[in-house]
Formats: sequence, C-alpha cells, structure tokens
Amino acid sequence: MRMAHRIGYLMFGVGLWVAACTGNLARRLRRDERGDVPGWVMITLMSALLVAALLAIAGPRLQELFNQAIDSVSGLG
Repeated sequence: MRMAHRIGYLMFGVGLWVAACTGNLARRLRRDERGDVPGWVMITLMSALLVAALLAIAGPRLQELFNQAIDSVSGLG
C-alpha cells in the first residue's frame, strides 16, 4: 500500500474520532446545562440591578459629560 493511501486512511480515522468526541461532548454539555435556569435568571437580575444602580448614581454626571462633549464638538462650548 502506498504511503499516501495510509496517510489518507489515518486522516479519515482521525476525523471520525474527532467527530465522535465532539458529539459526545456536545451531548454531555447539553445534558449538564439542563435545569440551570434559576442561576441564569439570578445573574441577569443582578446585572440589571447593578446597571440601574450605577445609572442612578452616575447618571446626571454622565449626562453632563456627554452634553459638554457634544457642545465642544459642535462648537457651542
């Protein structure tokens, strides 16, 4: 058998092995992630509360900075 044929068979076998491993990993991850909805909901709510708190604290100052930047670009300030 020629070397090129052997390499071709080897690459085909490696491709099949990688496909099988990837499929098993995907099935395992899908199964492990099931039921984790409360965690994602908590992370989403905490992120939203953090953004709201930062906006409440720094909102007026950020708006002032934005208005100053727009005024300086447009030539008003």
